[in-house]
Amino acid sequence: MAERSISVDRPRGLRTFFLQWEWLLVLIFVVVNVINSNLSPYYLNLGSLVGSTNAFLDMAFLVLPMTFVIVLGCIDISVASTVALSAVIMATSFNAGLPMPLAMALCLVVSTACGLVNGLILVKFKELPAMIVTLSTMIVYRGIAYVILEDQASGHFPNWFSFLGWGSIGPLPFILIAFAACAVLFGLLLHKTSFGRKVFAMGNNLTAARYSGIKTDSVIVAVFALTGLMAGVTALFLTSRMGSTRPNVAQGYELAVIAMVVLGGVSTSGGSGRIGGPILAIFIIGYLTYGLGLVNIKANVLLIIIGSLLILSVLVLNLRFGKGHRRPASPNAKMIAAGKAPDAKL
Repeated sequence: MAERSISVDRPRGLRTFFLQWEWLLVLIFVVVNVINSNLSPYYLNLGSLVGSTNAFLDMAFLVLPMTFVIVLGCIDISVASTVALSAVIMATSFNAGLPMPLAMALCLVVSTACGLVNGLILVKFKELPAMIVTLSTMIVYRGIAYVILEDQASGHFPNWFSFLGWGSIGPLPFILIAFAACAVLFGLLLHKTSFGRKVFAMGNNLTAARYSGIKTDSVIVAVFALTGLMAGVTALFLTSRMGSTRPNVAQGYELAVIAMVVLGGVSTSGGSGRIGGPILAIFIIGYLTYGLGLVNIKANVLLIIIGSLLILSVLVLNLRFGKGHRRPASPNAKMIAAGKAPDAKL
């Protein structure tokens, strides 16, 4: 009997390609740059545009794992507190005599542990929503940072440490190169590995994914631990850029990061989205902030603009994909959730 195979590839055409959400983000990015160039004659300077990434890319490292968290159907609002706690522990341990490389390693260990705690609580107490768990740990982590340092600043780092936040390799800032490398790695992990397919499957239907054999608890713990690790990376770059740290650093980062992911077209109900959208959103909001800062426009106006962009994104995605703005799931994710292997043969 002849062997038949089922193709799970969706038909693609030019119309489908150009109706993707990322193209609207590209249009918004172009509009932002056109408006900024008209507002200030100093905006369209290649060196300044590249150099301005130092000011907003430390936060961008959090956007990458947050995309995984939201695709999973969860949320993590403790990331900014994790940044503060890991930065404070790094600074105080260094000033207590620990060599700076080991203090930096400790920063990453502490932040990863914070993310691990979030994940373990979620899988141990499945009745608790991620919002409540991470709200609680957000308060706890920030509180520990205040207990350690109170309202004082800690710094006096070695000169070479400032290279992370302000250094460059050729014409490119080091932070931009580091972010580009991380973006590629996270994109491959989300879209080209079985781990990424499991994240999509769980975001579409957690119960079906669990009964299909996916170790859902392990995936949840891994995603939150990865989020904690990247919070430590953010702490390194942010502290390097500032030259010191306080317990109140990174306040508001969690909302800005979630806003970038949502603006990037990742479904708030889980199960769909692409890493490219949030990356575009990072540069839209980053350059919008930079351009408006050149003409001394107040921060409150920027908040109104970003809020309007978010409303626009949610409305457009709702109109296009229906309630919860869930995109059609990839066939592979659907088949995994149903307990079948991709490209199954009959």
